Amino acid sequence: MIERYSREEMRSLWEDEARFKSWLEVELAVCEVLAEQGMIPAPDLQAIREKAGFDLARIDAIEAEVHHDVIAFLTSVAEKVGKSSRFIHFGLTSSDVVDTAQAIRLVRAGDILIRTLEEMIAVLKKQAMAYKDTVMVGRTHGIHAEPYSLGLKFAGWYAEAVRNLQRLRAAREDIRVGKISGSVGTYAHLGPEIEKAVLARLDLKVEDVSTQVIARDRYAGFMAALGILASSLDRITTEIRHLQKSDVREVEEPFRKGQKGSSSMPHKRNPVGCENISGLSRVVRAHVQAALENVPLWHERDISHSSVERVILPDATILCDYMMARLTRILEGLHVYPERMLQNMNITRGLIFSQKVLLALTESGMSREDAYEIVQRNSMKTWAGQEQFRDLLAADPDFTAAIPAERLEEIFDPVRFLEHVDTIYKRVFKS
Repeated sequence: MIERYSREEMRSLWEDEARFKSWLEVELAVCEVLAEQGMIPAPDLQAIREKAGFDLARIDAIEAEVHHDVIAFLTSVAEKVGKSSRFIHFGLTSSDVVDTAQAIRLVRAGDILIRTLEEMIAVLKKQAMAYKDTVMVGRTHGIHAEPYSLGLKFAGWYAEAVRNLQRLRAAREDIRVGKISGSVGTYAHLGPEIEKAVLARLDLKVEDVSTQVIARDRYAGFMAALGILASSLDRITTEIRHLQKSDVREVEEPFRKGQKGSSSMPHKRNPVGCENISGLSRVVRAHVQAALENVPLWHERDISHSSVERVILPDATILCDYMMARLTRILEGLHVYPERMLQNMNITRGLIFSQKVLLALTESGMSREDAYEIVQRNSMKTWAGQEQFRDLLAADPDFTAAIPAERLEEIFDPVRFLEHVDTIYKRVFKS
């Protein structure tokens, strides 16, 4: 169930407990490999396995004194392990642990996001199928254009969501790298074979060229994928917000029993869920800029990226997971009003068929310039008055001389605009 601000699984991934557990996971993997290489005696490895742990309060107390979180962590672990702790963190630098552990958590965050996105994609497909033949007016520049299908909106959102899924999977793979290469990435104290074995245990790949850290273009790529994802969610919610306007009201996000829309106006049913998602998407996009700024670090490493990542990585992953889950519920429970769609389609009294009329005239042999003049002058009369575009054309001798009356029914049939929807659906859904 969606919590007020985030969902438990993703949120817990970024808590201090999980952070230190991932650090310990890396340290223990290194000890296991060093033991296999004969560098840690079996009794000491056994003691490390059995006793390794940490105390959050103790880490905070030590860090307050030493002002170094990794040293505080290692001291807490050493206090629990005892003498054998001398083998923990052997040959490592802090970033060997921090960056590798962060990769573990980012991969897990990616897995959660992928699963949540897949759930949203399933709902988008379901709604695309349900509303494939629901005719509505299409809009360009906010102005009525030509007949469209509500299902096509969902199909377009589905296709975009699938692209986001592909980007997210690729970004997850790109950040699935660690490094156990030492203070400047030269393996001065532990060789590449140790790194390879450790990372294999952690299901991570080896960074091709590391410095003291993993190159931050990988993180920027991951954040960019989240930024695009957030913008896609914003695109959907912005459309729903437009369609929920009182003077449109073709769809409406779910309004729960007991829900209230305004402190002063009891009649209000506001698209607050969609507005929430649109607003939060701005935060995620802003975080992409911060991730890009993290790419150019000084020499083999400075620490300017660290404080940024403590904010943007939890924020962006938690927000994207929350936004997708909330939008999935909105999409699944969306109120759809086909009758209102038909009413709105008729507001412009047939003007949305102007291109069909233009093409029918040119197909009859008339020049495009003459055809355009006939269509435009009758269109402007329709805009200015109350008459139906179709009736004005039927009374125009220049039009009737070219187009027989029986063709008007075909020209003004909105369903004919959707005759290729099946082809689009086969292309999108591959069946």
